[in-house]
Amino acid sequence: MTCATCAIRVERILSRQGGVENASVNLASATAAVQTHPGVDEQGLIAAVAGIGYGLTPRDPDGERRDAVEMYSDEERAQRRRFLIAALFTTPAMLLHLFGPHELWNSVAQGILITPVVFWAGWQYHLRAWKQARNRSANMDTLISLGALAAYLYSLAILPTHGEVFFETAGMIITLITLGKVFEARAKGRASSAVHALLELGARQATLLVEEREQRVEIDQIFPGDLMLVRPGDRIPTDGVVETGASTVDESMLTGEPQPVEKTVGDEVVGATVNQSGRLVVRATRVGSDTTLASIVALVEKAQGSKAPIQRLADRYSALFVRAVLLVAAIVFVLWLSLEGDLARAVKVAVAVLIIACPCALGLATPTAVMVGSGRGAELGILFKEAEVFERARTVDILLFDKTGTITDGRMSVRSIDTDADRAEFFEIVGSVESASGHPIGAAVGLAADEEGVRLPVVDEVESHAGLGVTGTVDGHHVVVGSPALMEREGMDGVLRWQETLRSKESSGLTAFLAGWDGQVRGVIAVSDPIRNEAAPAVSRLHAAGITTELVTGDNEDAANRVATEVGIDRVLARATPAEKAERVRNLQQEGQIVAFFGDGVNDAPALTQADLGLAVGSGTGVAIEAGDVVLLNDDPRLAPAAVDLARATYRTIRSNLIWAFLYNTLAIPIAAVGLLSPTIAAGAMAFSSVSVVLNALRLRRYEPFWR
Repeated sequence: MTCATCAIRVERILSRQGGVENASVNLASATAAVQTHPGVDEQGLIAAVAGIGYGLTPRDPDGERRDAVEMYSDEERAQRRRFLIAALFTTPAMLLHLFGPHELWNSVAQGILITPVVFWAGWQYHLRAWKQARNRSANMDTLISLGALAAYLYSLAILPTHGEVFFETAGMIITLITLGKVFEARAKGRASSAVHALLELGARQATLLVEEREQRVEIDQIFPGDLMLVRPGDRIPTDGVVETGASTVDESMLTGEPQPVEKTVGDEVVGATVNQSGRLVVRATRVGSDTTLASIVALVEKAQGSKAPIQRLADRYSALFVRAVLLVAAIVFVLWLSLEGDLARAVKVAVAVLIIACPCALGLATPTAVMVGSGRGAELGILFKEAEVFERARTVDILLFDKTGTITDGRMSVRSIDTDADRAEFFEIVGSVESASGHPIGAAVGLAADEEGVRLPVVDEVESHAGLGVTGTVDGHHVVVGSPALMEREGMDGVLRWQETLRSKESSGLTAFLAGWDGQVRGVIAVSDPIRNEAAPAVSRLHAAGITTELVTGDNEDAANRVATEVGIDRVLARATPAEKAERVRNLQQEGQIVAFFGDGVNDAPALTQADLGLAVGSGTGVAIEAGDVVLLNDDPRLAPAAVDLARATYRTIRSNLIWAFLYNTLAIPIAAVGLLSPTIAAGAMAFSSVSVVLNALRLRRYEPFWR
């Protein structure tokens, strides 16, 4: 594909095939994403695309694959070779035209020199133009081929009459546009480098432990359950769990942060991260396309292959553009010939109109910016799921924060326990249910029980009540831990007796809750969760961007207000259930505000889904990640404003690219039509227009988050 018209034609033919739900074609990455009903024959899609002159190759996600960087590297080498040979012949022809005598031998020499340029270096344009013509269509290659052939064939026809020839014009058209293709391929390769860099991170081989013997194997020979030996300095081959050993692991490829993370027995490790200090034995859990790295690559590629809504305008414009240019060139030729009576002049102006028009710039304006923006995001630990996110982020009015695990560390510790029961019995019964809940508060209670030397019995059953607490059964005791509302709903007595203690703990900024069993409240547990050092700078950055902030949490008012005051958050909604969080988002949207939500837990999923822009912490739950529009690969709250900043910068780049492309075509064609541009200058300008939008997009690679 060479221009937006090509991408639109392929997209349309795929969309029209039976069983295809949706098709999206990306010019910059030369890929098509096709959603089909089950059982759709791939060969039918391949044949349909081949029928309009293009090729389609299915991608095997688990197999060896040729990525965009390699593809464009090969393209750059091929185009450079064509350019050098074209320039070798065109340069002396140009010198003869400018400085040689106006004699027949000079014109013949120019024709001889330019013939291989037009029909060898330019063959790629003629072949693609012919394929388009056979399918009663036209694209950028049609304009290039017609322009070069018109200049060449006119010169050939006029040669016997000793009239002015334009052989050098035909040569310069092919040479300059091919030079533009060299720069364009190089720039596209750089725009595609993020996915290539991610793919290069993966290990190629691994050391397996088979019956206590080491065996070196290729990465595709690892299966779940295999034991892998990872020495210091080695990349961890695939996702797994540490079986023996302890070490620090560099997870910067995943999180974008350089600080090493300590790993010991039972900890999960991610493939492609680097073991730094100790010897680890890791049991493989996810391999191939199921690994975290493969998921990240797939998410980045999905974003890069998607279309921003603003691109639809460019697509509609491009679909009619080439035919319109052909019509304009024909009209211009007739007008100049009828008004001036100068055939040579009419040919020259018409060729300039054909060559100056560049739908390629329009086709590249959006996808290259999306590719570079999403690629830079992946390097920083910010994964955009769709190109549409870049448009939505620019209009965000308010960002809602969850508290636990986002503004705070999520590593809670028990500060006090007040109970009328035996302390060991209290820890034993309540700690068992809390530990089984999987909530950060439960982990804190379980850790406190362990520090007290209390062995926790097995929980028969446990049930979480989002935003309220947890219930379970331990040794026949029905245990309830949570808010007064949950206690009353479960028919627990003694809520009023412990109300004053509960209020006292909450007023001091602690998170407090009731606990009891067998129908009786037995005490109050108070925990605290330290505020992240990065939270205040994150909120300050959002305010600087004109975004209002709000803390929406299931915690009590005093604890929520203390956190909000300390980090500078504007508003607070406390004691909010998951449904109330989503309702808060909905109410703000009904007021006309564009709402972003930043969260990490199961209880955040409804709000993340409801929000105009959902920012999900990748270290949180899979439910939250699935619900978010943007996945943040670590829980640093500064990534939230960084994601908004980068999305807005990407959208500004898309807009500036489209404005340039539209203005270029709007202004350049009339200038050429009135005879103010020679075909040679038009060819150079056309090549520059395509390269310029890619180079503009590449500026996003220099984006740095505000704290660096």
